[in-house]
Amino acid sequence: MVTYRQSSASGSGAGKARRFRRDARSTHSQEDGLATDKVDLSPWGNALLHALSPEDIAILGPELEATPLRKDEVVFQPGEPAPYVWFPRNGIISIVALDEDGSAIEVAIIGREGMTGLPIVLGSESIIYASMVQVPGEGWRIATPVFRGIVERRPAIKAMMLRYVLAAMTQMGQNAACGQLHNVESRCARWLLLAHDDVDGDTFSLTQDYLAMMLGVTRPSVSGAASGLQRAGLIRYVRGQITVLNRAGLEAASCECYNIVRREFERLLRR
Repeated sequence: MVTYRQSSASGSGAGKARRFRRDARSTHSQEDGLATDKVDLSPWGNALLHALSPEDIAILGPELEATPLRKDEVVFQPGEPAPYVWFPRNGIISIVALDEDGSAIEVAIIGREGMTGLPIVLGSESIIYASMVQVPGEGWRIATPVFRGIVERRPAIKAMMLRYVLAAMTQMGQNAACGQLHNVESRCARWLLLAHDDVDGDTFSLTQDYLAMMLGVTRPSVSGAASGLQRAGLIRYVRGQITVLNRAGLEAASCECYNIVRREFERLLRR
């Protein structure tokens, strides 16, 4: 199973936005044609960008701006055109469904394995869901009209983006199944594994209210699940800060949905 962790050699995207204009060089360690557990995503820190050919990233790369992902920042609103397409390299963007009274549930998460521009790739201006930053970090963004033009001119880029759309659809479908089939603690473990994949280090900010929203359960249910994982020595949870203490144990506590989705991302985003 591949876990996308950013190489320390990656360029920093924190602070003010800047244009990235250097040659895209990356290494992708493989054994017998399969990606190994240690995947170097330099210099982009994003698996989808890393999967593009040198020729294609030379076209797309100069248009990318490095920019911070600020907690609670709204990336796009339901039914409104998105001004940018985002490629996280550290941090998490959540796609959420909203009902009329403002209640929300997470549909999918976007981390360093992907991007926010699913409707753009599919030829639409907007999507019915909202998208916001759940875990802060850094990433790349590109103006939507520029991205659309490049995708239409470069068939190989469009093909890779469509493969990502299929991977994202797998995640959404598995999320729906997981919510019906598995208990809260195993689902909580699964989400924490996804978050751990997408951040630098082992500690990240996450409140129980957000986790309850993302899992579609009550706050007391999340509190009980997190307490169980903490008693087992898998995580430490103090004042909205989660630290993963035992990655292997957390994988054992998770439902099988984690590996199902990760294997599909690995298969579809292989260069």
